[in-house]
Amino acid sequence: MKIDWSEIRFEGNKTYRKGVYPTRIAPLYSDKKDYNNKIRKLRHAIDKRQRMMYAYDRYSLLTIFQALDAAGKDGTIRAVFNGVNPHGVEITSFKHPSETELEHNFLWRTAVAMPRRGNIGVFNRSYYEEVLVCRVHPELVTEYQKIPGEQTRDLDALFAGRFEAIRAAERYTVDNGTLLLKFFLNLSRDEQRKRFLARIDETDKNWKFSEADVKERTFWDDYQRVFEDMINETAAPHAPWLVVPADDKKNMRLIVACAVLEALEGMDMCYPKVSKARHKELLKYRKLLLND
Repeated sequence: MKIDWSEIRFEGNKTYRKGVYPTRIAPLYSDKKDYNNKIRKLRHAIDKRQRMMYAYDRYSLLTIFQALDAAGKDGTIRAVFNGVNPHGVEITSFKHPSETELEHNFLWRTAVAMPRRGNIGVFNRSYYEEVLVCRVHPELVTEYQKIPGEQTRDLDALFAGRFEAIRAAERYTVDNGTLLLKFFLNLSRDEQRKRFLARIDETDKNWKFSEADVKERTFWDDYQRVFEDMINETAAPHAPWLVVPADDKKNMRLIVACAVLEALEGMDMCYPKVSKARHKELLKYRKLLLND
């Protein structure tokens, strides 16, 4: 399944504008059965490439998911990576910083969670929260993050510094063999409302509902503004953003899976080849096993 990435891929060569890019596109599947077949094949192909990446032991892949509440981050991560060898996928969900995390710089908690060589890392939220939530709610910086007072007097300069630090960190990450793929799940305001209502109306989803989600919804325009800045400040050829239409969950999952697979297929890697001497040793052990 081929996708035209030109409309949704941002590498710093064009500007992202809130409200311009669609939250829903024509489906890539004909029905539920077709969707299930396609996502299963994509998972299988991702698993095969990850196994090769693990054996090659030079590269890793880091995927970052950012979105508003109810956009479908958790479900997408499950749908795309559920069929991949669990030893080859490292999923980290970043929630409110712990006391220990607040004792370090804002990149520390993500730095220690970076994927090992050969593995796929999945960040459910990331260091980008520090230029998203913290810009919408600057009191999180001034009251809780233990930053010296002289630095918090000019919050514009502080956040500009964070963007600069993120760009440098992502450049360093890629230079050291970790391919970077960032997903912004682009959800419409109306679809978010429908999903919040479903969390109230459907008893098996009640546990998902939080009053805080409704409160944050009142900051919709502020979040759209900071998402726009996030993409425009950090999109680069080596660290692209994919703005994925998120109103159709199945479509969103297929798009993400295709992007992950194409990224893995673009890696110059192979299974290691053994020397002639080692091959002779293997044949000797094979003979021993056959005679066992």
